[in-house]
Amino acid sequence: MSRVTLISREGCHLCQDAEAVLERILPGQWERVDVDSSIELERDFGDRVPVVLLDGAEHGYWRVEEARLLRDLAKPPGAPRL
Repeated sequence: MSRVTLISREGCHLCQDAEAVLERILPGQWERVDVDSSIELERDFGDRVPVVLLDGAEHGYWRVEEARLLRDLAKPPGAPRL
């Protein structure tokens, strides 16, 4: 899994906004996963897309908190995140 993953949905304007932010700050360094691709993803994230995962853990939803994400990306994997 990529260090940054965006759980999103086709036709979601908030998802499109999040994708644009991620591509601007991390060009080509993030992965998109469609929430509708599995029952588990739909169950866990379906009502909160877009959801940003950092190292597989939920980092935020509905929008990319750009400053916080960049700060947390500067920390080594496994370091505490606030």
